[in-house]
Amino acid sequence: MFPMPVALLKLIDGDIAITAANRPFRAAGLGAPGEPSRLVADQRKRIVALVTGDSEREQFPWEVGEAVDRRYFQVTLARRTTAPGEALVTLVDYTGELRTERNLRREMVTDSLTGMPNRTGFAELIEENLSDDPTRHAVLIIDLSRFSRVNACLGSLAGDELLITVARRLKGALRATDTLARTGGNEFGILMKIDDGPAEADQVARRIERALATPFRMSDFEIRVDCAIGIAFGTDDLADPEDLIRHAQFAVKRSKSSGHAEWYQTQAFDAARTQFGIETELRRAIENGALRLTYQPICDLSSGRVVAFESLARWANESGEEISPNQFIPVAEESGLIVPLGRWALDEAAKTLRAWDVRAGGGCGVKFAVNLSAIQLHRDDIAPAVERALMAHRLPGSRFTLELTESALIADPARVADTMQALKQLGTTLAMDDFGTGYSNLAYLQKLPIDVLKIDRSFVTGMLADRDKIAIVRAILSLAQALGMQTTAEGIETNELGQTLAALGCTYGQGYAYAKPLEADAAYAFLMAANV
Repeated sequence: MFPMPVALLKLIDGDIAITAANRPFRAAGLGAPGEPSRLVADQRKRIVALVTGDSEREQFPWEVGEAVDRRYFQVTLARRTTAPGEALVTLVDYTGELRTERNLRREMVTDSLTGMPNRTGFAELIEENLSDDPTRHAVLIIDLSRFSRVNACLGSLAGDELLITVARRLKGALRATDTLARTGGNEFGILMKIDDGPAEADQVARRIERALATPFRMSDFEIRVDCAIGIAFGTDDLADPEDLIRHAQFAVKRSKSSGHAEWYQTQAFDAARTQFGIETELRRAIENGALRLTYQPICDLSSGRVVAFESLARWANESGEEISPNQFIPVAEESGLIVPLGRWALDEAAKTLRAWDVRAGGGCGVKFAVNLSAIQLHRDDIAPAVERALMAHRLPGSRFTLELTESALIADPARVADTMQALKQLGTTLAMDDFGTGYSNLAYLQKLPIDVLKIDRSFVTGMLADRDKIAIVRAILSLAQALGMQTTAEGIETNELGQTLAALGCTYGQGYAYAKPLEADAAYAFLMAANV
């Protein structure tokens, strides 16, 4: 009557015997009346305690069989209150469900292509091994370089074949105690035990590099696979195994730059976390309009009159702390925030210049210079953004100087050239900032519509005491004159230096000899006093 195995057990002369069993019980090989039973043999004490005690019911899991054909049951014992010494046992077989669950679990932690642990399985292995002594373990992350080119040129099947072959070579380079995992598309992880110190990890890294040095044969091609290796060591205060993986991945970034395996360094990681914090606060500051522009005067060296102001972004964070542009501008460029930041700077400068014109009764007589980042030039449509700012505040393009660095020309010269031509059509002045410190290309200077060369402060500061700097400045001034360009010297800190530059033929100058960057109202007052 019962679909599951059921039997009646009885305590006879101090032993447990089966007095009745249904067909499923017998078919499962669990025993029959008058025969020995594995269930009774395994659970005799538990059954005797139930039929002789006060409990009426007990449930427990039970496994039977060898590893390959092991079966799993949920056993329920119920004492018969009407028949002393007897108990009814029922079994629910959940072997199928458990095997399905384990198979699913195995798939969740295993990489389907290589059969090795995946990222989840790797993290679990780290957690299991680090529970004993974290300081005796290290994690290596291996990032394969140029792998995307294989998929793009030969197809995904060839890429899969290459990954499998790489995995075999990596496996051959490891020790028996090391565990290899595939933690990402072209990324592998190694969990290794440290017996003789951190140098062991370096030895394994070198073996991996040697293993991958021989080119791989794919179709008609020989493919060389380079790799970057990051190493992180377990510590007593490591709370999360994922942290160890992230530390090794962070070291991979340094390895890509250095060309050899790198250890994780706390200082570099802390600096990266600081950058993320700056990025978060900077995004809020841009959205809430919490930044401001300061203005540094640019003077005509021959007359001493102020002819322009360079607009410089400044930011005080939510705690009131001034964050240096050297800190937040690189973060803005890396995160893409330079695009909204640059648009804000254009609009804010145009708005301020228009307000100065109104205060001066028609025109204040100066230009504003705004810096354009190389990242901004490549990610944003600059010319329409400048045009919108000019139109919004009713200013002609001739009132704006747009400063860009030499590095902006390198990545996509054609695109930058088109952008510069569009900016010239708006009537703006174009200046090459920090000239001489980048990848100077005279052909670009000849072809592009550049109006002003700004001599970097590294050549100007201390120039009077350095013949080499004087020679460099003379060369830049001669070049600018030959190309019909004007020049601006940055970093002028003394009147004597300004006079010398004027004598050499430099057109404009800026620096602390005239004024430091000023808040908008202070800059306007400086202009009115200087150009009386």
